[in-house]
Parts: sequence; structure tokens; C-alpha cells
Amino acid sequence: MSATVAAGLAEEYAGTPAQASEYRKNGHVLLRGVAAPEVAGRYQESISACVKRLNAERRPIEQRDTYGKAFLQTMNLWLHNAAVKEFVFARRFAKIAADLMGVPAVRLYHDQALYKEPGGGPTPWHQDQYYWPLDTSNTITLWMPLIDITPDMGVMTFASGSQKEGYISSLEISDASETHFRKYIAERGFPVSHPVAMRAGDATFHSGWTLHNATPNTTGKMREVMTIIYYADGARVCTPDNPGRVKDLETWLPGCKVGESAASKINPILYP
Repeated sequence: MSATVAAGLAEEYAGTPAQASEYRKNGHVLLRGVAAPEVAGRYQESISACVKRLNAERRPIEQRDTYGKAFLQTMNLWLHNAAVKEFVFARRFAKIAADLMGVPAVRLYHDQALYKEPGGGPTPWHQDQYYWPLDTSNTITLWMPLIDITPDMGVMTFASGSQKEGYISSLEISDASETHFRKYIAERGFPVSHPVAMRAGDATFHSGWTLHNATPNTTGKMREVMTIIYYADGARVCTPDNPGRVKDLETWLPGCKVGESAASKINPILYP
């Protein structure tokens, strides 16, 4: 990766107090130009190569369940490629996460590429933190397209303010979560954001408790998105109370015990 491209991830993003206020009110915010399009494009090459090499899904879409149709999910790519590590460890991104949450330091939970194939199905309504055995609400996900995307490619939508409800239901991503949360959102009257076009390098940031989903990809083009999950340094491991959290504790917090600091060797501090 060129020095110029790498430098684009070292410079601070010119965020505003209004953006932080929007995030804290709604549980999500869209930020334009988090990475320059040419920077996102350069890292897209390495990320896509990792997805191609590491993702084991080979079944036709029609043979998969709802979760399998939603996206190709490839995690912790940073452990497999130096350029991807450079992207995931970007101080620029991590500082935005810390500033939006209003915390002094953040750690990496894990990264994941979420590629929605042509004809890929919707991503059901869900809460990410259902899966995370962390004792803090200071968790946040960066969701960045690596190519320009349109609303019909599977852009995220959010139930604004739903993060304030905390742990709503012990439902994993599924048809059941789609039905349950769609009804819940309507009953509570949460405003739902609309999918918008995003350029490569734009990003949404959303809280771990924010209800969200994504539309299907009705185009003939792959939706290429990279995500990075952060949490406030100082968080501890809570008792895993569902199968997803049991698995996450073993996978993303190896060696950490309930009540201990959530700080394994694969959860480095990324800011400051």
C-alpha cells in the first residue's frame, strides 16, 4: 500500500459536535468521506482477496436459510493480511468511534466483511450486541462500503432511538427476529431511517443495541462492505446468556473469563 494511501487513514476526521449529538440521540449516524474513495478502493482489493480466499460458503443462494442469504460473512481478516490490518487498525476510524461514544479509548472486538451477493436477501431486524458478552453499552460498529452503492444493493436502515431500550429480546438474526422486531418498532413508534446511496469510503456508525436491518440486493452487482466493531476500553466480560454469546466469548475474547477485563491478545487498543 502506498504511503499516500496509508496517510489517508492516519489523519483525523473533521467530525462535529452535531454528529456526535445525532449519534447519541438516534444510536446511528451517517458520515461522508470517512475514507477517501480512492483509499477505500485500494484497500478493497486486499479485503476482497481475503473474502475470496477465506469464505467457505459455496452453496447456491436458494439452498441457504435467511441468514445465509443475507450476506457472505468473513471475520477477522486483519489476522490474514497486512494491508487489511492497516485498514482495520486505522487511528482515523477508531478516534471517530471513541468520539461518538464519548470515551477516551477503544478496543477492537473484531472486523468482518459483509458482502451481499447479487440477488442476496434482506438482513432481518436485529441487535448486534445480542452476540457480545460485554458489560458495557459503549459499543459501536463502523459499516463502510468499499464501492459506491445504491439503496437497491442492500443499504442499512435503523430504528432511531431503539438503542436506549438496551437488551430487547434474546432472538438471533432470523425470520423470527424480523417479525418480532418489526412489530416492536411499530408499537414503540421508532422512526426508521431510509436507505441512501453511499460512496466508497462513506460510513455509518451504529450502537450495538440499535435495531437495524438491510434491504435485499436486487442488482447484478456485489455489495462490498467492511465493518469494524469497537468497544470502550475497560469493559468486562459478562455472563454469556445465550449460545451466540458463548460462541463469541470463545472466539473473539479468547482466554477471558467472566468478570475479567475484555482484553485478549486479539482485542488491542486502537485509540489512542
